[in-house]
Amino acid sequence: MLLSLFRCFARPSPQAFLSLSLLLLASSLFGAVRSVGPITLSVADLDRQTAFFRDLLAFEVAPTTEAEGVDQDRRFALTGVRTRSATLRLGDERIVLTEFVAPRGRPYPADSRSPDHWFQHIAIVVRDMDAAYAVLARAKVRHVSTSPQTLPLSNPAAGGIRAFYFQDPEGHVLEVIWFPPGKGNPRWQQPTDRLFLGIDHTAIVVSDTDRSLAFYRDALGMTVAGGAENFGTEQEHLNQVFGARVRITGMAAPDGGPGIEFLEYITPPGGRPLPADARPNDLLAWRVALTVDALVATEDAGRKAGGVAVSPALMRDPDGHLVEWVEPKP
Repeated sequence: MLLSLFRCFARPSPQAFLSLSLLLLASSLFGAVRSVGPITLSVADLDRQTAFFRDLLAFEVAPTTEAEGVDQDRRFALTGVRTRSATLRLGDERIVLTEFVAPRGRPYPADSRSPDHWFQHIAIVVRDMDAAYAVLARAKVRHVSTSPQTLPLSNPAAGGIRAFYFQDPEGHVLEVIWFPPGKGNPRWQQPTDRLFLGIDHTAIVVSDTDRSLAFYRDALGMTVAGGAENFGTEQEHLNQVFGARVRITGMAAPDGGPGIEFLEYITPPGGRPLPADARPNDLLAWRVALTVDALVATEDAGRKAGGVAVSPALMRDPDGHLVEWVEPKP
């Protein structure tokens, strides 16, 4: 927007430059999300999880790093933190796997269900759904979906998209997704020999879409990229939830990264809120990094929109999902 305003001045006068400077100053005073990612999963066994993503899903793995000390304690609002982390890349996107060597986190709740408000997944785009499912089936992954589902053409926004949910060895839910021509980001249609292409979005269950929009759109400056209302047999088999009717809203950041997709279960009711004693080292604690223009202003805006600060680096959104603030590099 600022560049467009600058271009409108054919012969920039001192007053024009002053106006532009004031606009730039204003943009620095009010926080806004610039980009999304990486997405971090808290894991119990880093070596096992790294092997799963590398060997089965073709992620490239960077060397493991370790961290401890006062800064880490402050970052996670925990005591005696020691972590091992690995950054994994698939296409243009990255995820981070972090094992809390100390203090150890709790495993995924054994009775977790898709409508629970702590539910989150990443959607991995595939070139060929049948080939991808064959790879997963041979590895005997734990199904969430009964099988790959094709959303009906009666749903204009999502018709023709194919998807399948499954779990990694520790219970994190993952999705593989295939977009037909004309759906999704055009880059997913580029010719390639790779089967697993990249990460389209991370999906989070929300209790109230409007409240989440107030946080991510109105306070953090993200934009609505699309939406749909999914229901019917295919959605029931995809989520393993009888009578599922889901309001879906996709959010995007101006400088890119995976989208953030809201999943609001209109039916059935009964999705459970995040446990009050949940901590960042628990395995249900995903973290989405958000690069922001102005950290203090963004954090303040998020708090006013229902976010709860966990530490100077972390905030829970209105449903308890963790976002991690990142300031842009100079």
